[in-house]
Amino acid sequence: MSNHAQDLLEVKDLKTYFYMEDKTAKAVDGVDFSIKKGETLALVGESGSGKSITSLSIMRLINSPPGKIVEGSIKLDGKDLLNLSEREMRKVRGNDIGMIFQEPMTSLNPVYTIGNQIAETLMKHKHMKKKEAYQKAIDLLKLVGFPRAEEIVHEYPHQLSGGMRQRAMIAIAMSCDPKLLIADEPTTALDVTIQAQILDLMIEMKEKFESSILLITHDLGVVAEVADRVLVMYGGQIVEEASVREVFTDPKHPYTVGLLGSIPNLDTEVERLESIPGTVPPAHRFPQGCRFAPRCKHVMEKCLEGNPDLLETNPKHKVRCYLYEEEGGNADGEANR
Repeated sequence: MSNHAQDLLEVKDLKTYFYMEDKTAKAVDGVDFSIKKGETLALVGESGSGKSITSLSIMRLINSPPGKIVEGSIKLDGKDLLNLSEREMRKVRGNDIGMIFQEPMTSLNPVYTIGNQIAETLMKHKHMKKKEAYQKAIDLLKLVGFPRAEEIVHEYPHQLSGGMRQRAMIAIAMSCDPKLLIADEPTTALDVTIQAQILDLMIEMKEKFESSILLITHDLGVVAEVADRVLVMYGGQIVEEASVREVFTDPKHPYTVGLLGSIPNLDTEVERLESIPGTVPPAHRFPQGCRFAPRCKHVMEKCLEGNPDLLETNPKHKVRCYLYEEEGGNADGEANR
């Protein structure tokens, strides 16, 4: 990893398993990554790849039982969150880490006004008086683009459109100037125009509050717009890590190549988009070798036996694939053919 001094979040060998009667689901299985201060890191993969469990592990919101973080460390500004008590962790969740979910209706409380929900957060974490907290709530709503902020504070979540609710949730998430914003599929439920506005808003907020963002998504179009670096996740493991530019211009892992092949490109006409055959295997039934092997068109004998390590093909690009092993970490773009 690069210079640790500027790492805000450092996740090392994270393993989060779920224990069911006679099976163990290794939902997150040995994940390492870091996020620098001011950086937007995208964590990409299909559903079932382990990306949401990674974010919930960072927030320490894994339901136990059946889930348990069995190994690893999650350091925020050098402090290991796994060593904190639940009470200390609650402080971290409001102050240091903000979270935006896919569906604001599940995280906004339907029985309280928007203003009340922002003000509560400020009174609890910033120890503001009620009047001051409401004023700050109005300021935040203006900041996230509500034209009638003074009226919106008195409205309830159901009175707002999906895009407006998502803005309100960003206001709540940013209310305590978090160091890290975790956005889990923040635009999936929205139409494309609103989606773009919400992403712009997140980046604007990040710059204003000098936060870092962990963006979790299955949508590579979103990634191209906002991220600095990308982690591609499959079967509970990181299979590729690179800058956004490298992922789009020189994808290495056959899975990444497949994900990119399934996005429509306005510049080239293709008869039909490629799709990757099959689905992500359930976490209690990962194959013995490479987890992508059953779906991979480059599969070799050894892929069925061993699971490759994450190799550096250059200092800023890592890939978990045997295609790159033989030739000192460069298979000459073999996965792209």
